[in-house]
Amino acid sequence: MAFVDFQHVWLAYNDELARAGHYAVEDISLQVERGEFIAIVGPSGCGKSTFMKLTTGLKMPTKGKIMIAGEPVTGPLKISGMSFQAPSLLPWRTTVDNVLLPLEIVEPYRSNFRAKRKEYEARARDLLKSVGLAGYEDKFPWQLSGGMQQRASICRALVHEPQMLLLDEPFGALDAFTREELWCALRDLHAAQKFNVILVTHDLRESVFLADTVYCMSRSPGRFVVKREIELPRPRDLEVTYTPEFTAIVHELRAHIGAHRQPAGTAVAQ
Repeated sequence: MAFVDFQHVWLAYNDELARAGHYAVEDISLQVERGEFIAIVGPSGCGKSTFMKLTTGLKMPTKGKIMIAGEPVTGPLKISGMSFQAPSLLPWRTTVDNVLLPLEIVEPYRSNFRAKRKEYEARARDLLKSVGLAGYEDKFPWQLSGGMQQRASICRALVHEPQMLLLDEPFGALDAFTREELWCALRDLHAAQKFNVILVTHDLRESVFLADTVYCMSRSPGRFVVKREIELPRPRDLEVTYTPEFTAIVHELRAHIGAHRQPAGTAVAQ
């Protein structure tokens, strides 16, 4: 059974748009295996973020069905964590206290938070250490660089041990060197914990380096027009990004996106 299963999903943002046939995404079908890392790429406004809202249950489809972990999606999921382009750390909380926030508000952790605070804090500190933030746990966000804040944001999304991590342009505001460092941190976390990842990105190199499978979306109304399995062996290090094989895949994806920037047919290349 697929861990994520979209079955002919369409979304219009209101009934009037649906009656007029104006959809943000149309006829999306895909199956993602447990532990798989997928990336969604495509032109701006194609519906990538809408797809994320559907996956997390923040939006319900106008037509079609979504199953996550064998259960129909009927509302916001508790088994997922999310991280966005802006880290959005609370400035009055230390790094470790920011990471602990989901455990304070999400059940079943919330009910046990006071009794298990030391245990939960040890988990948060271990997670921060794993992404290179040892020694910064008790610093405030304004004392961290942008890359450090993003690392903390990813730890916050993972501290309650979700089955799925959703990332919406998490590294887009960072410089190239910091971005590559965070690729490696995310690669190592995924390899160690085997949670599902859905990454929305404009960076084709990022998608090819990190993902098992890359999906290209067409211009709005968004639909998947290309599914590209990335067969580069794991574990991948940054040197692979300079190889002809890597560059060829990036160029292939860029050509697909260029071809579908204008309205076109709906065939999906396998």
